[in-house]
Amino acid sequence: MNEGKKKSALSVRRGIEQPSSVNYGSLKSFRSRRKNKILPAEFREGILKGNTGLLSQAITLIESSLPGHQDIAMELVEECLPYSGNSVRIGITGVPGVGKSTFIENFGRMLTAGGARLAVLAVDPSSKRSSGSILGDKTRMEKLSADPAAFIRPSPSGGSLGGVAKMTRESIILCEAAGFDTIIVETVGVGQSETAVKSMVDFFLLLMLSGAGDELQGIKRGIMEMADAVAITKSDGTNTVKAGAARSMYERALHLYLPPPSGWKPRVLACSALTGEGMSEIHENLKDFVDFTRNSGFFNENRKNQNIYWLHESIDRQLSQGFYNDPVIAPEIMKVRQEIAGGRLSSFMAAKRLLEKYLKKEK
Repeated sequence: MNEGKKKSALSVRRGIEQPSSVNYGSLKSFRSRRKNKILPAEFREGILKGNTGLLSQAITLIESSLPGHQDIAMELVEECLPYSGNSVRIGITGVPGVGKSTFIENFGRMLTAGGARLAVLAVDPSSKRSSGSILGDKTRMEKLSADPAAFIRPSPSGGSLGGVAKMTRESIILCEAAGFDTIIVETVGVGQSETAVKSMVDFFLLLMLSGAGDELQGIKRGIMEMADAVAITKSDGTNTVKAGAARSMYERALHLYLPPPSGWKPRVLACSALTGEGMSEIHENLKDFVDFTRNSGFFNENRKNQNIYWLHESIDRQLSQGFYNDPVIAPEIMKVRQEIAGGRLSSFMAAKRLLEKYLKKEK
């Protein structure tokens, strides 16, 4: 950034210069040297150089539930941690059909046109029957996918609550270490548990539709209270009037809530990702928020509180993984399931028995 230009609230230290594309020949030889086994330090080296191929592999590694992969993944996250934190993290959620992917593609292209390096962590819902996920965000964001300043990583939710994948927070750290100064986390959609994203981002944007019936009836109060801004999408053509009415409705609703801990007053804006109308206003609102919270000290304090929150979440997750992956407990689970199905044992007593056996084994 030139000294004569006004500094943006979203500007960060650019760090190591990032290459525009992946050197696949180098990546192939890199793999063959280790027979597909890359050490955490080697992953870190590639990530710091902006190798998006290795970045994708690293995210796949940390998403794996295999104990051996998890050990390497956690070491890798620790290796990258000193190089993280220099970004603005944006969470975007909204009701199904609100146009999250279209919004992110157009908003993201506006950010990269302004010099930002953008990583989009898009979370797709996983099937409870097959555990599969479509992971179609790269297809839906075709133009942004081709942008050399953007990196899009779709991940399955894996059945985790909170609208995000189990390891989204760790993925953010890796993307920041790779030099991306703006991170967007797209969640699966609004629901009662759509809250975890708030605990890992700086700015939380709620996208809403107009003209879809009683707008306020479909809103979970908790989501509205967490939003740092609300954007009414598809505000174009004949829908412009309806979008304006919905905007006024949401503004009145926000007045009923207590002020957020940040002291920031959330705004309601209207936009159209297709025409570009209102997109620059949302960008300005984001920059105003970052300026406001940094000047008040809330920005850094919030990040510290988030780190403490994820300490407890990580403990819960690792205890759960250790329990279910235990070679002694796994067959015991199958036995008690049969007893429960036969009506010979209650679920509560079965859980108590399994936990006692696991804890006794660990002593």
